[in-house]
Amino acid sequence: MKKAKNWHEQHNESLSFGSRLADKVATGMGSWRFIIIQTVIVAIWMLLNVIAFISHWDPYPFILLNLLFSTQAAYAAPIIMMAQNRQNERDRAQAQADYQTNIDAKLEIEALTEKLNAMEINKLDKILALLEEKEK
Repeated sequence: MKKAKNWHEQHNESLSFGSRLADKVATGMGSWRFIIIQTVIVAIWMLLNVIAFISHWDPYPFILLNLLFSTQAAYAAPIIMMAQNRQNERDRAQAQADYQTNIDAKLEIEALTEKLNAMEINKLDKILALLEEKEK
């Protein structure tokens, strides 16, 4: 028998390739690993351009490096915003699923309360009937 899919699995299956790629890029760019690797690359870039003996391909003030950062930011910002929008969609879907779970639980509790009340009334009626019989 196949297990029923929860809202998270259904949401993940509905994502397009581009959406999944954007999520992975945003996850990667938002990690310490990315920051450390980028910092090392920038430090090496600057160091090589400062101490280069023959050719400075990007001399101080590192205009090419700034251009690369600008290009990276121009692409990273929309990708990260797409990932954030999808996170908002996931949060809404989870909130809706939680709300539906709460409604279902409330209905179940109300039904159980009614059953318990009916059982209690039934028992009280039986006790009263026994007491009336005893008095006769």
